[in-house]
Amino acid sequence: MREAEQLFKRHFGYTPAHDVRAPGRLELLGNHTDYNEGLVLSLAIDKYLGIASAPRTDGKIKIISSAFPGREIFWSSEFKKNPAAPWADHIKGALDQLRKRGVHFTGFNAAIHSTIPIGAGLGSSAALEVATALTVRALHPFSLGETGATPPPKRNARGELPPLTADEKIRFARLCHAAESQFVGVNCGLLDPISSLFGKAWHVMSIDCRFYSVETTPLLGEAIIVCESGVKRELVAGRYNELRRLCESAARALGAKSLRSVDAKFLAANRSRLNEREYQCAYHVVGEIQRVVAAERALREEDLRQLGQYLFQSHESSRDFLQNSCSELDLLVELARAHPGCHGARLTGGGFGGATINLVAYHQAGNFMEHMASQYEQRTGRKLAPVVCQIVDGAA
Repeated sequence: MREAEQLFKRHFGYTPAHDVRAPGRLELLGNHTDYNEGLVLSLAIDKYLGIASAPRTDGKIKIISSAFPGREIFWSSEFKKNPAAPWADHIKGALDQLRKRGVHFTGFNAAIHSTIPIGAGLGSSAALEVATALTVRALHPFSLGETGATPPPKRNARGELPPLTADEKIRFARLCHAAESQFVGVNCGLLDPISSLFGKAWHVMSIDCRFYSVETTPLLGEAIIVCESGVKRELVAGRYNELRRLCESAARALGAKSLRSVDAKFLAANRSRLNEREYQCAYHVVGEIQRVVAAERALREEDLRQLGQYLFQSHESSRDFLQNSCSELDLLVELARAHPGCHGARLTGGGFGGATINLVAYHQAGNFMEHMASQYEQRTGRKLAPVVCQIVDGAA
C-alpha cells in the first residue's frame, strides 16, 4: 500500500525496505461457528492493512499508525501492554508468539495504514496480526513447522521469498489466533486470520474449522455490499468471550467435544441438560452449521436467491437465539429485505454492532445503496455510506 510507504517516509525520513498488506474479511455465513469447530463461508475483501518497514540495529521497535496519534516504542525482547496504545497489543501479541516459536528478529521501524474500518467486524485485528508476522518474515526470513521455526526459505534472484504453503498459512493463522486470545484477551476462533491468508479473488472460501481445510467456490455476477451500522463493537468487554463460554459449557453438558458434533435431533432430545442460555447458543450454532452446508450447495448450483435466504435465516437466529445483534443491525437487515434487488442480508462478524453483509443483484447495486442510505438516515438520523466490496486474494 503506497499510503503506508508514504507515511513511513514522512515519519522516518527514508524509504522502507519492505511492505506487506493483508486484507480484511467478510463472513458470508457461519456466525460464531469457528470456535465450535464448525463450518464457515468467508471472503477476503479489498479493504487492506499495510505495513511498510525497515530494520534497525539497536533492538528497538518503533511503530507509527495513520489511525492513531503518537507512536509506540518498545524493545524487541520485551512485549508489554501499554494502556495508552491498545492498538499495538495486536502487534506485540504476534511478535510474542513468533518469539515463543523460536523465530529470531531484531528491531525495526514500521508504518501502518489501513482501509479496514475499525470496530466494524471486518477482521481489522487479524489483518494487523497477519501483516505483522509477514513483516517479520520479510525482514528476517523464517519458516514455521509444527513445533516452531525451521530453516529459512531462500530468496529468488529478485530478492523475493517464496509464497507460504497451505500448511504454513494454517500455522501463521494459529499464531495470530494465539496472539489474539493469549495477549489481547479475545477468545476468538481462526476464521479471521485464515480468511486473510487464504483469500482467492472472486471466490468464496469454505472453511472447516475442525480439520483446518479450505476450499473455494466462484461467486460471480453479484454485488457484495457492506452497510456499517455506526455502532462500534468492543469484543474485549466480554460479551464475545461469554458467548464462547456458553457454547463450550453446552458442549460439555451434552458430552460432546464441540457443538460441531451435535445435531439438531440430539440437541432437542437432550435439552434438559442445558440451561436456557446454553440451549439458545447451541441451537444457533447447530442450525448455523447446517445452513452453511446447505448454502454451499446453493452456491455450487448458482442458486443465489436460495443462498440469500440462508443469510436472512442466519441473522434471525443470531438475533433471537445467540442474541448478538442490536437494533441498528436489525434495522439494516429489515431495510435490505424490503429492496427487490437484495438476495440476502445478515450481520457479519462477532456482532453487538459492526456491519451487515448484503448479497445484491449487480445491476441493482446502485439503487440498493441509495435506498439503504436514505432509509437508514430517515429512521435513525445517522448517515450511512454503503460500500461495494470486491473479493480479493489473500495477504502478500
